[in-house]
Amino acid sequence: MKKKLLFFLFVFIFSGFYLQTKAQSTVSKKENEKWFKKREWLGGLKLQPHSSVNAQEFARQYHANKKYWDEAFAFLKNNDLTKLAPGKYPIDGDNVYAYVTDDSTKDYDKSKWESHRKYIDLHYVISGEEKIGVTPVADVTVTEPYNAEKDIAHYSGPGKIYLAKPGTFFIFFPGTAHRPNITTGGNKPDQKIVIKIKNA
Repeated sequence: MKKKLLFFLFVFIFSGFYLQTKAQSTVSKKENEKWFKKREWLGGLKLQPHSSVNAQEFARQYHANKKYWDEAFAFLKNNDLTKLAPGKYPIDGDNVYAYVTDDSTKDYDKSKWESHRKYIDLHYVISGEEKIGVTPVADVTVTEPYNAEKDIAHYSGPGKIYLAKPGTFFIFFPGTAHRPNITTGGNKPDQKIVIKIKNA
């Protein structure tokens, strides 16, 4: 009898804890989505995140490294991006920096799926347009193992392809493989900025 009583007491306490944790998780998710949609984190930047951006992971990363993200968005807001020459631009030492390129896009079979671990990528097409592939790392096969020095791994496999053009930016977290710089036809010039933000 005593064992049964202890068993039911344990189940009752565990169930209450589980339901409370689940409720907190649900509230947190809803709050993150509401916060993400308000766009106050953009700091006045008149660009929009692409629909493929993981709002939950962004909220986690932003609150863990708010300073880095604020600096990245301020760089986009406070510079005339069309006048930036190709090259590397320091923003916050090794924590946040940018690369500007002005190259032609590639045929699909000459592009590669890639992912990073140390840094998160923010991709923004300044002028021109390109297609970008997006897929979870878990859904593709490694073709080139992770290189810590270059912070990159390559993959093969399927994924969704989106159009990238001025006005909308993409964010790729370590769990997301991306395939940038794909031509929309004609391998036209494509001015682009990629901001690297240290992973939390």
